[in-house]
Amino acid sequence: MPLSANSLAKLANGLCDNLVTCIARAWDFKRPLLVAPAMNTFMWDSPFTAQHLAAIQQLGVTVVDPVSKTLACGDVGQGAMASPETIAAACEVALQGLGFAKPAGTTARP
Repeated sequence: MPLSANSLAKLANGLCDNLVTCIARAWDFKRPLLVAPAMNTFMWDSPFTAQHLAAIQQLGVTVVDPVSKTLACGDVGQGAMASPETIAAACEVALQGLGFAKPAGTTARP
């Protein structure tokens, strides 16, 4: 799921006031849950963010780290959501850990 600084704080503290946070609150953490943070560099570098990331990772949430590039606000730095290909690769790894494998003969799309 895409993850803003606001949603990260909510997940880390168990708040559930929207569909995404309610689903996360009810999640069976024996199953993989992946998040892809996207926020301003200053938000990403905040000590609050570090604490919140540690809290959700303790639960077993996999964080697909943001990348460095020009952000929506015009700043350049880390905070842009990882590419769809990177997120898909992380999902594949998580599913393989559950015993799901790529069907034989499948290839990545160009």
